[in-house]
Amino acid sequence: MSTKFTVKLSAIIKHHHLTPVYLPKDADEILITTPEISRPGLELTGFLNYFNGEKIQVIGNTERAYLTGRKAEMEAMLDPLFALHPAVMVVAHGNEPFPAIVEAAKKHGWSLLRTDEVTSSFMSALISNLNVELAPRITRHGVLVEVYGVGVLLMGESGVGKSETAVELVKRGHRLIADDAVEIRRVSPKTLVGSSPKNIRHFMELRGIGIINIRRLFGVGSVKLTESIDMIANLEQWDSSKVYDRMGIDTTYTEILENKVPMLTIPVKPGRNLAVIIEVAAMNQRQKNMGYNAAHDLLSRLGMTEDLPEPPIPQSPDMLD
Repeated sequence: MSTKFTVKLSAIIKHHHLTPVYLPKDADEILITTPEISRPGLELTGFLNYFNGEKIQVIGNTERAYLTGRKAEMEAMLDPLFALHPAVMVVAHGNEPFPAIVEAAKKHGWSLLRTDEVTSSFMSALISNLNVELAPRITRHGVLVEVYGVGVLLMGESGVGKSETAVELVKRGHRLIADDAVEIRRVSPKTLVGSSPKNIRHFMELRGIGIINIRRLFGVGSVKLTESIDMIANLEQWDSSKVYDRMGIDTTYTEILENKVPMLTIPVKPGRNLAVIIEVAAMNQRQKNMGYNAAHDLLSRLGMTEDLPEPPIPQSPDMLD
């Protein structure tokens, strides 16, 4: 969690179709370190006590209108702000930057860009992008698949059958995100997003066959670049001495990057159709997310609910009666 990630300004320019007005050096050498964005309103009035130069500054119509009425003093207003050497300023709405802004950027070495997007839309898209690019991350051994819209991370010891289960799921119409190495990013306090390292994306190893390319074999609809991690299915060899959960009353969680993720332990032995079990687990997890727990429902009908915790309030009208 202590590692600080960066993103090149060139990547931001390309992703958001920005037009460079002035760059003090190559955009590959300019690094952005925070997903926070600022609109320099109070800063233009001279209040610079809490100014953070790492934030991308965005000039919208409001700031432009404020400066328009003060053309005579614009240079004096801008110089203290630009002297703090912030990283980047973006002028929104496709407006041409005032000559005073361009001169101040050149004088103090700012990067000055322009976008045709409206201010709010641009800032929303930029923050979303930076939250992903700068998110804390780790890499876990496993397979990430999307099953009925649920991101399922298959984990377990090597050789337990994770890749084979994923192939069967792909054949049944679901999608592969990553095999073997899953890069997990914490994009918010409630959301983990998984992806595959670029150099092994869409590839999979199957013992006895070798390396295969899922996208080439099953088509572009069989793969996906990223997916949220909504649950973990831990596959392990069946242990006859171990007691496995047969009711599902309580939810077990595991912690990844300080986020709690529901986890199931699924025993593996000959004759079990793991792909079908994962499909059912994904659908059941969606029901739990909407407030329905089949075990609670059954015990309620049997009059055995005294010791059960209160079930969560359903979040969707599409619930079973």
